[in-house]
Amino acid sequence: MRFRILGSTQVVLADGREVPVGGPRLRTLLALLLLDAGRVVSAERLIDGLYGEHPPRGAANALQSQVSRLRQALPVGHDPVEFHPAGYRLAVDPDDVDAYRFEGLAEAGRRALVDGDWSRAAALLREALELWRGPALADAIGASAQAARLDELRLAAVEDRVEADLALGADGALIAELREFVVAHPLRERARGQLMRALAAVGRPAEALAEFEDARQILAEQLGVDPSAGLAAIHLAVLRGAERGSAQPVLPGQLTTFVGREEELKRVGELLGERRLVTLTGPGGAGKTRLAIEAAGHVDGEVRFVELAGLADGADVPQAVLSALGLRDAGLRASAEPGRHPTDRLVEALAERRLLLVLDNCEHVIADAARLAARLLGACPTLRVLATSREPLGLAGEALCPLSGLTVPPPGASALDADEYAAVRLFAERATDVAPDFTVTAANVDTVLRICRTLDGLPLAIELAAARLRALPVAEVAARLDDRFRLLSMGSRAASPRHRTLRAVVEWSWDLLGDAERRLARRLTVFAGGATLEAAERVCGLPGGEFVDALTGLVDKSFVEMSGGRYRMLETVRAFCAERLADAGEADDLRRAHTAYFLEFAWTASDHLRRAEQLHWLRLLDAERDNLHAALRRATAAGDASDAAGMVAALSFYWWLRGMRGEGARLAADVLGVLGPEAPAGLREEYTLCVYNASLGGSGPLDSLTTQRSVIRSLDRPPRQPFLLYLSGISAGPPSGGSEHVNELMRELRRLVGSDVWINALGAMGSGSAQMWSGRWDQAATALETALDGFRQAGDRWGSMITLGVLGELAAWRDDPEAAGAHMAQAMRLAEELESTVDRADMLRTRGEIRLRAGDLGAAGDDLAAALLLAQRSGAPEFVSGARLGLAQVARLRGDLAEARRFCEAALTGGLTGWYVGDATRTEIMFVLEQITEAEKAGPGAPPSAERA
Repeated sequence: MRFRILGSTQVVLADGREVPVGGPRLRTLLALLLLDAGRVVSAERLIDGLYGEHPPRGAANALQSQVSRLRQALPVGHDPVEFHPAGYRLAVDPDDVDAYRFEGLAEAGRRALVDGDWSRAAALLREALELWRGPALADAIGASAQAARLDELRLAAVEDRVEADLALGADGALIAELREFVVAHPLRERARGQLMRALAAVGRPAEALAEFEDARQILAEQLGVDPSAGLAAIHLAVLRGAERGSAQPVLPGQLTTFVGREEELKRVGELLGERRLVTLTGPGGAGKTRLAIEAAGHVDGEVRFVELAGLADGADVPQAVLSALGLRDAGLRASAEPGRHPTDRLVEALAERRLLLVLDNCEHVIADAARLAARLLGACPTLRVLATSREPLGLAGEALCPLSGLTVPPPGASALDADEYAAVRLFAERATDVAPDFTVTAANVDTVLRICRTLDGLPLAIELAAARLRALPVAEVAARLDDRFRLLSMGSRAASPRHRTLRAVVEWSWDLLGDAERRLARRLTVFAGGATLEAAERVCGLPGGEFVDALTGLVDKSFVEMSGGRYRMLETVRAFCAERLADAGEADDLRRAHTAYFLEFAWTASDHLRRAEQLHWLRLLDAERDNLHAALRRATAAGDASDAAGMVAALSFYWWLRGMRGEGARLAADVLGVLGPEAPAGLREEYTLCVYNASLGGSGPLDSLTTQRSVIRSLDRPPRQPFLLYLSGISAGPPSGGSEHVNELMRELRRLVGSDVWINALGAMGSGSAQMWSGRWDQAATALETALDGFRQAGDRWGSMITLGVLGELAAWRDDPEAAGAHMAQAMRLAEELESTVDRADMLRTRGEIRLRAGDLGAAGDDLAAALLLAQRSGAPEFVSGARLGLAQVARLRGDLAEARRFCEAALTGGLTGWYVGDATRTEIMFVLEQITEAEKAGPGAPPSAERA
């Protein structure tokens, strides 16, 4: 069935037949139930609607009787009237009621109008208006208030449809319709203005001016008021024969230069040209207000700026806008009109006015600001709104322009390029304001960069830091930023209180958060470098639905940024929230939850690093590196030996793949300080990995692990971190006794690990290397090919790369330069795939030594020089020394003994003591130095020795 109340009350079947309902009171009952279709209507409301102020005695029984009659009037099988303890419910779909369909279509048409889709707006609004068959609720005797509301919605929909038609082009038919409408509703100024615009558009300005005079006279006689500012603006436009001229923008004056934000300023300008609502969002101190002022200053036309920060109550938002517009109630009787609201005055004033309204600092009155913006944009088609807020207004058609900090130089950026970054330029300019002699120089540029990075490039924080140069040297400012809230506590006295100190800026936002948002905000500070959605949900411990709502709120309110699937806080916000975490007594619990999550993640990732998905998991580990290391440091500081040692073990292969041996060595050495001189019970493998990692930096009790054989024989199960086996070989050295002992050890290992493809491939590579050094080249080639097949089967690019490097060396020793080149080319490609600078350095060094052996000194020198550069960049001391040793050999063979000695002496420095590979490299360097000394004694002209260790 379909129900109609936009006219007389009707019930219509699917085939179009109308169902007779009965007399006026029965129709009224049905209409009252239809007005709340699908919802329970109380018996009291129904009695009031049916009988008014004087219901009959026994009204409840009378109502039951009417309901019974209504049920009997409806067709058999179509009885939607339900009894409930609280009243009655008409169980029908609201879409089957014409009033509901009308409101939905009218709202959709209004949204299309706001979006500038004139054709769609006109079509939707026509469809809505065609549902009307007469006055609403025409035969419902107790629903006058509801009827008045629906009739007002119809009139507004007519005006919206006319607005869409005007945008598509005025014509005679539209003018005739508007004249009829204005005669029927002479006090509706919007329609009168539309008629004036339509007349002017078709070249009849005199008639448009006459319409204004008629409106002025009627308003004065009937209401005692003057025409609204909006209608007056149309009158002025007609007088001028064009659109209303632009007024001077009313924007706050600025005392300082505008620095940076060129791209954002361009984007805001473009958005204002395309959309009618643009909101600048971002954390406190990001410079939203300043950007809005600059963007508004570039707009052609009238601009009005409304400062909302000082409002204590959102209900005052409309009055603040009225004040900014300089509007007052017109006429003697206006202020006494019952039900008159400032928003109504705004709609009247802005209905036909081309204006950019800047609503600044909406966040603490966000709901009221959003409601006002929606009302004005819906009713005033030539109005645009530029808002600033720490969260979006949340309206359809809203275009967002998020702001964070100004651009800062990334780590490793050249100090020479510092002035290319907006944060540095802003600091320099504001510093000069208080210390005229200050300039960014080569001596202080690194300090300035540190300040700008630490403060996340936030303009307000940078300005507050620069202001401290009035009394402190720049180095002192940088040194005191650990206590940034105390340091950055002296802002401009002219600024609002919430912008005078950094703490006040963040506190303002904190006070706007809900309880769940505050819990999540303080708990998110346990993360370093941001968090994935899964990690945040697992660690922070909020129930699922509450977590999602709270996280969404924090993102909307600019407390948390979301980028690339990760959620992070600006360090300034994070420092503030970390204080709140400590105040709440949750720091230890969150630390343990964070460590547990990332220890599990590290072990999961470690397993995947030996498989085909190696590259994907390397990138996941890269993204979580700060969290992983933070968890490790916190566990170490808290004395959690098991967690700290487990994290070192889980990360060992990752550190090696990413060339992070120096950092890994330092972290492992710290953990050894917690573990003590011997392996705690149940932590033998973890302890061993800590010792080996620490040894790479020249520390750790490596002697306690003696040989690789002792490590393998100490295991009672396959190692959880199989990379232990490789690390033990390069740290403690291979088994004594040559390849036979290596093979024996590999047999022991296979009995322990069974058919593990990766470990067996590693063993085959070790065996092949030992065979090669023993001169058994055929056996070596067989073992190395087996290793290569195993690594390829596992999907491990690193193992394949290392094996190919050894195969390349073997081919060179067998005087097969073509095969050596092919193996090294494949190894280099794998190093590129791994994006490993340190492995590229290793492969270049290996290829350089192969070319050196072949006598190609020029190509060898190029490879070794490139290897040295990459090894220095990646912080791998053994490869730095190896490359320098190779360059020393090139220089020696060329006869440049001074250069050769210089390279050798440089190769002896750093990272070559305490572990097998380092000691082996040191031994070879000493041998080459002996060769150089012999050559120096032999004097010029003596042929250089080609022997190598």
